[in-house]
Amino acid sequence: MSRFENHVTHLECSKTGQRYEAGEVHGLSDAGKPLLVRYDLDALARSIDKKTLKNRTGGFWRYREFLPVRHDENIIRLGEEMTPLARCHHLEKDHGITGEILVKDEGRLPTGSFKARGLAMAVAMAKELGISRIAMPTNGNAGAALSAYGAQAGMECFIFCPADTPDTNVREIAMQGAKVYRVNGLIDDCGKLVGAGKEPMGWFDFSTLKEPYRIEGKKTMGLELAEQLGWQVPDVIFYPTGGGTGLIGMWKAFDELEKIGWIGSKRPRMVAVQAAGCAPIVKAWEDGADHAPRWENAHTVAAGIRVPQAVGDFLILDAVRTSNGFAIAVEDDAIEDARARCAARDGVLLCPETAATLAAYEQALQDGRVGRDERVVLFNCGSGLKYPMPDKSITLDKDAPMDWDSFGK
Repeated sequence: MSRFENHVTHLECSKTGQRYEAGEVHGLSDAGKPLLVRYDLDALARSIDKKTLKNRTGGFWRYREFLPVRHDENIIRLGEEMTPLARCHHLEKDHGITGEILVKDEGRLPTGSFKARGLAMAVAMAKELGISRIAMPTNGNAGAALSAYGAQAGMECFIFCPADTPDTNVREIAMQGAKVYRVNGLIDDCGKLVGAGKEPMGWFDFSTLKEPYRIEGKKTMGLELAEQLGWQVPDVIFYPTGGGTGLIGMWKAFDELEKIGWIGSKRPRMVAVQAAGCAPIVKAWEDGADHAPRWENAHTVAAGIRVPQAVGDFLILDAVRTSNGFAIAVEDDAIEDARARCAARDGVLLCPETAATLAAYEQALQDGRVGRDERVVLFNCGSGLKYPMPDKSITLDKDAPMDWDSFGK
């Protein structure tokens, strides 16, 4: 096997700091908390420079010195590329913005969502560690990414999703070879089934933050964003927050970049965006709590952030508070309105979860928590094409006289 330079030193409990050996199969720590991958950052800094990185292609795999995979043969590629930053000029004008509204369009990744980052990394590490049967709960896009990368890796995948998961996602998962099950419950109910099946089925639990490597994949969003902005960070990041892996991963990325001297001490204010019908992180932030109790009767049009309880809640809240950010909830009507306006005004088709970030940004503009002169990034976590859109077409009879005066009205 070929091997590139790897700088992992150990894994660490995110709550207690207890160390765990690298190169072994791990789930949660002994304290029941997520594990974080730690690196020899001095060695990492000596092994790569910005000029070398600039000349590389290959999407998020180009950051391989920052990542845990040791052997080239275990990397799974489905055509990853750096995702673009789309500037919303018309929305800026509508709101009198002198800064910038940037949308990082993760829908350009394989399977059409940012889940490709975390699941590509987790599957690659599972392959490296000899795991061949895997299972996870999903609200849709994570299952699609796992089934795609799992298929490429030759793994047997079992996916459990709430019964009302978008049909497009369910069919996508099945077509990519995974066994997919609809469950009469929410994503945490699906997660309980995955956990219950570990012993009788012998699968590895790929639930959010219950394995250490999805964070490392999602971390590449922060690496990529900093590189695209000339090794600067934006003033504010609005992030659609369910399990929160991406928010946690980006926060980790910025810390590592500062420690190797690639960025300064400035951090973006991290904003955790949730729907009013499922806002456990928002409530915990408002209450000054470190953990978020389960949100009962969770409901929202933005299914990807309908996560009643997150195992990494304290990590999300820590990043939000340390960055002087905030957590904010928006109503479904505002989500749908923001999605329609962004598409019509700037041609950027958002998924519902990201439309929630736009609605939250607009709300924060009004209440003064974000200034009009600030550079703001919204993460479009999935292609808007994967979600239902209203039919506003008008039917014409080609054989009837055209009333041209009525067109465009």
